[in-house]
Order: sequence, then structure tokens, then C-alpha cells
Amino acid sequence: MLALRIDSLDPCFNLALEETLFNALEPGRPGWFLIWRNGPSIIVGRHQNTLEEINEDFVRAAGLSVVRRPTGGGAVYHDEGNINFSFLTVVDKNRPPSFADFLSPIVGALADLGVTARFSSRNDITVEGRKISGSAQRRSGSRMLHHGTMMVDLDAGILGKALTGNPDKYRSKGVASHKSRVANLREFLPPDWSRDTCMTRVIDAMARRCATGETALPPRLKAEAEALADAKYRSWDWNYGKSPEFTERRRRRFPWGALECRFNVKNGVITRCSLYGDFFTLGDIADLEKQFEGVPRTPEALTSALAHVPVEQWFVGGERGPLLDFLCRGDDDERDSA
Repeated sequence: MLALRIDSLDPCFNLALEETLFNALEPGRPGWFLIWRNGPSIIVGRHQNTLEEINEDFVRAAGLSVVRRPTGGGAVYHDEGNINFSFLTVVDKNRPPSFADFLSPIVGALADLGVTARFSSRNDITVEGRKISGSAQRRSGSRMLHHGTMMVDLDAGILGKALTGNPDKYRSKGVASHKSRVANLREFLPPDWSRDTCMTRVIDAMARRCATGETALPPRLKAEAEALADAKYRSWDWNYGKSPEFTERRRRRFPWGALECRFNVKNGVITRCSLYGDFFTLGDIADLEKQFEGVPRTPEALTSALAHVPVEQWFVGGERGPLLDFLCRGDDDERDSA
């Protein structure tokens, strides 16, 4: 795997470049380890409803970019005090690497800097019980992307102002304050290191641990990434999209993430299903949404329609029984109608 340090601070270009390199992966050729930073921006999870996640007035006044990434999970705040890292590689699609497989060298890089870090929760790295890094994954066939953040000297206070927040998420996890759960890595590095020194040392340590050498960005791939940034990552449709009308909505928080299901029902039959949340999936959620179309809106009909559909395969950590209970019945969930 070859390290590629990206100079751009444009989140639209950076995510487009990541996707371009992902699509260019080939068996038998080295993958990439990307190191990059974004200017002040909100990066929204693939399956989230952007307009329901952000404080639009604050985001506009603060001049923050809002960009959707191609992986699941929740919305995060980026600025130049945050380091992003991406593993792009070809894997055995029958035995894909876990989060821990990718994050082990990151933890090793921190150990090289004298910081004792450990895995926590489904996708986090913590130091002294406080989160300094979160990750997400995407897979298409044998191509795999694992990317994450490393909060080195991030202005974390902006996150709480920029996002609307989901009170149910914090209530269900017994969390009184989001701020108390996160930390900047700089707190655990030598106090005489400047911000620039911290960033340089962390980047160098990650490159040494995660790659066998370094490479430059081929001009052809840079041009492809610029075109993709314009066509996709700078578009309103991708970053916000249209929030479809619905006649029924239900929500539930599972141990692996929040899931919201919206049905559009006409004459007792589901005409459209939309699934939102901060969950992780390695498949295309649209394929699952299509399974609901044309099905009568009754628990019995839904149970029959999904009897041979492996719904649990769309959600990392999901279990079939609780998912079917939610999707087919959902009697104990938060519900509303439009």
C-alpha cells in the first residue's frame, strides 16, 4: 500500500478523489493510504437526511461546507485541525477485513508517539476513555474503502452548534454531554509541540505504519476527480437530495445505530420506502428499500415479503429478529404520520 498526501482542503474534491481512486483499484496492484484534511465543513453520513441533521442558519452564517460522504455513520465536523485517513485496497470479498484490522496500524502509530489508545464501540479509537477518532467503511465487490478521522486540534465546539442533534440518541446511551466524550489528540502529546509539529508528527507516524512507500497523484486521476467533484460532490442533489413525502414514519435505536423507516402508503399498499440513519452498511440500501414496494401495509404481508430476504446483511452488526420486528411491526417505536 502506497501513501498519498493530499494538499487540497476542499472536501468536495477530496471525497471525489477518494472515490476515483476507489474505482481505480485493481487486483494485484498496490492500494492507497490517503492522508488529507478539509477546511471547515460538515460531512454527512450516506444514509442521513441532511436537512434534519444540520442547523441550517448556523451552517450558513459560519460559511461551512456541507458534503455527503459515501459511507454510513453520523455527521461530523472537519477543519484543518483534523486529519483524515483512507485505506483503499482489494480484499477477499468473502472475508473482508474488520474495523480493527484497519485501525490496528493507526493505534500503533499513536503508540509510536507515546499515546496509549484502544478500540472502543463499533468504530472508535479512544484515549483515556475519550474519543479521538471515528471510522466508516464501504465495499463494492472486492474493492474496499475504510476511512476515518483523527482529531488532533479540532474546534470541537462548532459541532454542537452546527448539528441539530438527536436527543433520543443521547438519552438511549445515557450520555449527558457530547463534549465530555471527545478529545483532541494534542491533549496527550508533549505540551511543547506546536500545532504544526503535532500535525506533522501524526501524519508521518501514520504513513510509516500504514504504507510501504509514498507516491504522487497521477494527473489523469486528478482530472477525473475534479470532474466527479463538480458532477456529484458539489451538487445539491447528492448533498441534500429531496426528502420524499411519507405517510408513516417510525424510528428505533439499535446497538449498532439508529434506523428510521418511512413508508408512503396508498390504498393500503406501500408505494415507497426510505431508510435513514447513522448505521453502517456494506451493500446498497436502495436494494432493500425496493423489497417493500407493492407490499400491503400489514405486519403479516410485510413478514411474508421479507421471509427470504436477508435483511440483516444490509446492516453491520444487525440481527434478523429485531430488524424484522421493527420493519414489519414496530409497535413499540417512536412513530408519526404525515
